[in-house]
Amino acid sequence: MADKRDYYEVLGVPRDASLDAIKHAFRRLAFKYHPDRNKEAGAEEKFKEIAEAYAVLSDPKKRHAYDAGGHAGMGEFSPEDLYGGIHFDDLFADMGFDLGGLGVFDRLFRRRTGPRRGADVRADVAVPLSVILSGGEEVVRVARETTCDTCHGKRSAPGTDPRPCEKCGGSGRLTQTQKQGNVSMQQITTCPECHGAGSFIDHPCIACGGTGRTAREEKLKVRIPPGAEEGIALRIPGHGGAGDEAGAPPGDLFVIVHTEPDPHFERHGANLWRRLPVTVADAALGTKVMVPTLDGEVEVAVPAGTQPDRVLRLKGKGLPHFGTDTRGDFFLRVEVTVPERLSDAQRRLFEELRRCETGESE
Repeated sequence: MADKRDYYEVLGVPRDASLDAIKHAFRRLAFKYHPDRNKEAGAEEKFKEIAEAYAVLSDPKKRHAYDAGGHAGMGEFSPEDLYGGIHFDDLFADMGFDLGGLGVFDRLFRRRTGPRRGADVRADVAVPLSVILSGGEEVVRVARETTCDTCHGKRSAPGTDPRPCEKCGGSGRLTQTQKQGNVSMQQITTCPECHGAGSFIDHPCIACGGTGRTAREEKLKVRIPPGAEEGIALRIPGHGGAGDEAGAPPGDLFVIVHTEPDPHFERHGANLWRRLPVTVADAALGTKVMVPTLDGEVEVAVPAGTQPDRVLRLKGKGLPHFGTDTRGDFFLRVEVTVPERLSDAQRRLFEELRRCETGESE
């Protein structure tokens, strides 16, 4: 408990902060550290810390207990008490993006009952800058294991049932109890007969070979939100691997978005970069050039006396900042091009320029 940071410090709000201020701080920080978006080390733990602070400070009863006794005053609240009454997903409903459902709150904070869900599946998709700019749909191919349609995950042939293990009574575990004085000790081990399965399949399903799962390839349309960040994970619930047991829910699909290489633009976050070649004369005298952007061509003024590698900025001509209405910038790095072969006229003019610069006479 001594290692826990102050909840107000976690959210970066004063102790007299209003509920709206607490909500705003949570949304901003949770959006930044959401583990479906932020794959840096420690992001998930940071996200849990932020969510716990919000769960306490957004509830008047819990906040009063915390203000009175600090972290020690929260001892009476179980995890279910802390998070049970909060609809985290609703907090993000008006932010203008969709991660396929923010079920991460369920995965991190709420206990699940029943069979264990299937494994999550990852798929990668390369998206052109035009889609990153405005958003759109991309088709993703996914290979995953799904519940067998013939035996519905039971692993045994239709009309037959698995035979329960007699040694463990179908639990897959053996429990041995030893009593030493007034103390009883239990040792739980995996059943050596069924190896933890709890049953035997005497008549395996032919369609799946008794595994309860079949391989399948799917094509899914995935909505790419405007400004989707490089490496962002879009969660598609229920399109992961099948559960190990009959009736177990499938895992989720996480689509990792990558920016497709573009021959004209280089992406750096929400900013775009492009090289702008100009001649020596244009760099010295100044000029105006038409430059392609994602919004069409725009006229750019190159100031007189522009030096090599000077950067010109077009404000707001980059990509959207994910989850906001603002856009990044478009940067042009000037490359002064020197002719490799001079015509006679060019040579005479350059020689005249050199004499002017050095003060030499003909």
